[in-house]
Amino acid sequence: MITIYPLLRRNIMVNRKEEIVKIQQETGLKPRHFADLIRTAQIVCDPGGGVSGRILQVDWSSFGIPDPVAENLKILGQQYQYASPHVPIDTVWQQLTPDTRNWFMEHKEELWQIEEAFPALDED
Repeated sequence: MITIYPLLRRNIMVNRKEEIVKIQQETGLKPRHFADLIRTAQIVCDPGGGVSGRILQVDWSSFGIPDPVAENLKILGQQYQYASPHVPIDTVWQQLTPDTRNWFMEHKEELWQIEEAFPALDED
């Protein structure tokens, strides 16, 4: 009996790598931009940085984040709340709404400023 799983798995990996390269070429986004986006999403999800009892209400539009984008980032932040920000590019890209994708491409170099405005996440 011949198993096709290794071949299928290899094809999936090749397709995934091709998809990642395509996203990077078409958008100009690099892995560091996606890591910054995940960190921003984690902050939008929990601006208090995971500190018990610290609840912050934030007007995300003051950071240039429209409400629909903030909602999408909050969902993303919930999913990766305690994860490393180095999530595969294609996985993140698929979860972004068109509005969030556009906002991300326009603000990719400014995301670190949002991170700097909030306390570090409590990772204990």
